[in-house]
Amino acid sequence: MALTLPHHRALPAGLTARHPWLHRPSLLAAATVLLVCVPTGEKDVTAAVHVTAADLASLALVAVTGLALLRGRLPALHRTVCVLFGAVVVAAGVATVHSIDPAASVTGFVRLVQVFVLVPAAVLCSLRDRLDQQLVLGSLVVAALVQGVVGAKQFLTGTGASYTGQPIRAIGTFGALDVMAMSTVVSFGLIAALALALGERGPGGRRGLRLSLYASAAFLLFPLAVSFSRGSWIATAAAVAVLLLRADARLALRGAVLALALGVVAIGGLGLGGAGVTDRLTSIGSVSSAPDQSVTDRYDLWGTAVRIWQDHPTTGAGPKAFQQLRDSHAPLRLSSGSDAADSQMGFTREPLLSPHNMYFLVLSEQGLIGALAYLALFLTLLANCLRNAGPGADTPSASAARPAAGAPLLRAEPAAGVPRGVRLAALGLLAWVVVDFLYADIGGTTTVLTSVILGLAIRAAFPGEAAQR
Repeated sequence: MALTLPHHRALPAGLTARHPWLHRPSLLAAATVLLVCVPTGEKDVTAAVHVTAADLASLALVAVTGLALLRGRLPALHRTVCVLFGAVVVAAGVATVHSIDPAASVTGFVRLVQVFVLVPAAVLCSLRDRLDQQLVLGSLVVAALVQGVVGAKQFLTGTGASYTGQPIRAIGTFGALDVMAMSTVVSFGLIAALALALGERGPGGRRGLRLSLYASAAFLLFPLAVSFSRGSWIATAAAVAVLLLRADARLALRGAVLALALGVVAIGGLGLGGAGVTDRLTSIGSVSSAPDQSVTDRYDLWGTAVRIWQDHPTTGAGPKAFQQLRDSHAPLRLSSGSDAADSQMGFTREPLLSPHNMYFLVLSEQGLIGALAYLALFLTLLANCLRNAGPGADTPSASAARPAAGAPLLRAEPAAGVPRGVRLAALGLLAWVVVDFLYADIGGTTTVLTSVILGLAIRAAFPGEAAQR
């Protein structure tokens, strides 16, 4: 059964002329991505809340969506999407009520709802046609190119963060306290560029655009390499493999051979970061047999999260509770923090305030209820994106149109098609997030990008849903 609500009159032409984001809110979604690149300066990582320019843009997007909602210009949300969002909100709310410190958990509850519900829903509502979808993906590529250029310069000129005692680690505009941010942005841009390029193959594809996107993806391999981020390397390799195998298995094989050849030329022949990259790659294979201190600390943090969950199995200890309970549940060998240094701030130690694993974080802070809610969200989106990314017309899938699949709660005009390049990008980006969450969690400047990707993934997973004009 669907609920039909009355239409309100369109926004005045003068208002949309002065404020184009009211007519095309995807501009605010793209701005959210691009504003991630704005330097935030030194941050107090122990503060309860960090508000960045990108966060403000995302909240503006939510406000514009809310304004459209009040005026009756309502989105058509698939029933499954509503259930998944509702489960996340309920899990976070129950964990907050049963928290060891409900007052402290309120900010965590708000952040979780922002990141996993409000902003993804606003992004979903903003992706009403192909231009909207490509605008947001294009902003990911532009942001990655900006960070890639800055990061490459930092490595080549020795002005980056400290790595093995040398200031060569590419960190872009983010600083050493957010050392994973640049590699995250570059990874997203690389995946988006590759997927959009694949979408331009075949009849009707634009050859010039396709070659430009391939060139962008190839360039981004270098700053990604000199970020020395093992986690981003693994997540990007997994995401690209999934993307290419879904697009064309033979293309995946040719791509692997080409990437290997480029790596040999860039690292072996030109010596661009060769020693550091080789050492870092080798260390991936030794994380179980002879882990370094950072890996040992991560294992200890995971064990700490499990012990916290065992004390609070159903509803968890509450959002933001991990950092309060860490010391009482962690082994004595856990480090007090991780080292960070760059030319601007000098040397500092960053406290370990999370388990660096999103799944363990949810388990410890929201219990089994939260773990089931988030697994349902990620696995449902991943399965649907995987199915919809296959060859076919750029139209809503037949399964989305069947009433048995779940009628929308709110009716809207028929959705525009989702181009295959967008569907492939959503699959690859979501796969990156799912893999990366095995050794990372939300936090830092790039957290809002996770929300944008979830919105894109929902649009690709349920292509029959779109916002009204």
